[in-house]
Amino acid sequence: MQLLPFVAPARNHLLGALPNSDFDRLTPHLRLVSLSLGEALYESGIALRHVYFPVDSIVSLLNVMADGASAEIAVVGNDGVVGVSLFMGGESTPSRAVVQSAGQAYRLRAATLKSEFTRAGAMQHLLLRYTQALITQMAQTAVCNRHHTLDQQLCRWLLLSLDRLPSSELAMTQDLIANMLGVRRQGVNDAAAKLQEAGLIHYSRGHIVVLDRVGIEARTCECYAIVKKESDRLLPDRTEH
Repeated sequence: MQLLPFVAPARNHLLGALPNSDFDRLTPHLRLVSLSLGEALYESGIALRHVYFPVDSIVSLLNVMADGASAEIAVVGNDGVVGVSLFMGGESTPSRAVVQSAGQAYRLRAATLKSEFTRAGAMQHLLLRYTQALITQMAQTAVCNRHHTLDQQLCRWLLLSLDRLPSSELAMTQDLIANMLGVRRQGVNDAAAKLQEAGLIHYSRGHIVVLDRVGIEARTCECYAIVKKESDRLLPDRTEH
């Protein structure tokens, strides 16, 4: 069994924002797990047995069509939790959860989360506010995909990813980016090439390094700022435990 380097649960902003009493009650039930790039945490229509609190990984939520085509509707990182349908009244979800950036997360059994949620305390309050922020991200993604260019969508996607990672580097293939954005691989290749030529990123063999975040912010659409503002408004600053 592989031993994972310890990462504090409080690195996840939701867990880190819990009062000490709630945090201490939940900690014994959290299990640190490693998430691999491209790994599916759950599939559409399957009953969820766990939720995941990412600490240095990113999970993409995708809606999948009957022909297998997919498009990203939201990203979840250290800002939140994967599996909101469990406490919103459903046992499954029509979306698919795929690891977008490899790393670690804390896994929690579904029954434990439900029990904590029904206490109607701090965890319930945080999860509901996070869900509102997630709905905002989903709605803005739909608008962005309809009205903005692929170049702008790629910049938005990069910025949302960076906000949920401890570094400016992403391990991501163009095929996976294309699946996330619901476009052809060549379109992603052309958009990434423009950013690289402008000196904003360096891309090589599935590895993206952001060199100029300010420059990317200047090229993106208003969708990124709307999502970030709502997240900042709804989600409190965390406290270290």
